[in-house]
Amino acid sequence: MKVIGLTGNIGCGKSTVAAMLRDEGVATIDADEVAREVRLNDSDARAAIERRFGTYDAAELGRIVFDDPAALADLEAILHPRVRGAIRARLAELEQGGVEVSAVEAIKLFESPLADACDQVWVVRCDPADALRRLATSRGMDEAAAQRRIAAQSSQEEKVAAADVVIDGSAPLEETRRQVERALAALTSS
Repeated sequence: MKVIGLTGNIGCGKSTVAAMLRDEGVATIDADEVAREVRLNDSDARAAIERRFGTYDAAELGRIVFDDPAALADLEAILHPRVRGAIRARLAELEQGGVEVSAVEAIKLFESPLADACDQVWVVRCDPADALRRLATSRGMDEAAAQRRIAAQSSQEEKVAAADVVIDGSAPLEETRRQVERALAALTSS
C-alpha cells in the first residue's frame, strides 16, 4: 500500500485536498479526528488531560493551549503517542484489507515519526491572507486567534522545503484538483 502524508498549515486546504483524494478512491485518515476520538474515548488520556488542564472540552483546551506553548506541548505529550498508535493500527487494517493508496492528514506530520511511514509527503500551501480569511469564515476565529493558531505551527516554508509534492491551496479548486490528480497518478504509476 502506498501512503501519502498530507500536511500544511491551518487554513491552507488540507481537508479540501483530502476530500479530493477520497473522490479518487484514496482511504484517508484525519489525525485531528483520531485525536478527538482519543481525547473522548481513551479513559487514561482523558484523565491525564483533566488532571493537567481541569477540562477535556475541545474549545476550552484550545483557548488554553494556543496561548501557552508549554501547555500545548503538555497536551501533545498526552495525545500524540496514542494518536500515532491509532493511526498506525488503521493503516495496518487498510493494508490488510487490500487498500492500494491511503493518506494520513496531519498538521504536525513532519514533527512526528509518522512521516517515516509515508511513501510521499504532500504539503498544501497557500497565501497567508487566504488562510486568515478561511479561519475567520469557516471557523469563526478573529484575526488574533487565527494568528495564534498559525504561530503555534512550524513555518509553511519549512514544510514546503521538505515536501515531495506541493499542492497550491490558493489556486482555483479545479486547478487544485488537477494538481492532486497528477500527483496521485505519478505516485500510483511508480
